[in-house]
Amino acid sequence: MSDVTNADNTNEPRLIVETGLDQRVAAIIEPVLVGMGYRLVRVRLLNLNGLTLQIMTERNDGTMTVEDCEAVSTAISPVLDVEDPIDKAYHLEVSSPGIDRPMVRKSDFQRWIGHLVKCETSILVDNRKRFRGKIVAVDADGFTIERDQLTRGEEPLVTIPFSTLAEAKLILTDDLIRDALRADKLAKAEAANQNEADEDEE
Repeated sequence: MSDVTNADNTNEPRLIVETGLDQRVAAIIEPVLVGMGYRLVRVRLLNLNGLTLQIMTERNDGTMTVEDCEAVSTAISPVLDVEDPIDKAYHLEVSSPGIDRPMVRKSDFQRWIGHLVKCETSILVDNRKRFRGKIVAVDADGFTIERDQLTRGEEPLVTIPFSTLAEAKLILTDDLIRDALRADKLAKAEAANQNEADEDEE
């Protein structure tokens, strides 16, 4: 368990990354986000309202406010204008990952142990590519889930190597909402305490 990267590590690589134009946009904006103390979660160019560039990001402690979204949008807009990776008009949308978030880093799985996840693998794992269940363990190489839907002959526990992961997302439950709100409250309280400590030093 201890070799899983700490959630506060800004340099922790994502397990699931973009391809094509989305990847180019990610490469342009990620250094800006990291410099501001945010982590990139996902970039997607969607056919919504014409064309929408959706940037999902969060602070290193997992929080994200409306003000944070505005700050990120203000910082990355000029960079995207200069680099101009998208040759059509588009609408920029910056958002938090939300409670039923995409899981893109090892620390995401560590942080949400005990919660339901659905995921897809790029190759067959235990004769399947789609899984759904509760995260019960995480190590440096993968995560173990306890399946909530079993087919005859399947073991309830399955370990999915991180190297096979194509997509993963938390499933919205009452427990998840409660724990996410508690974590957000805790992170905001810690940030407020840190700000007070910084002001006392000055």
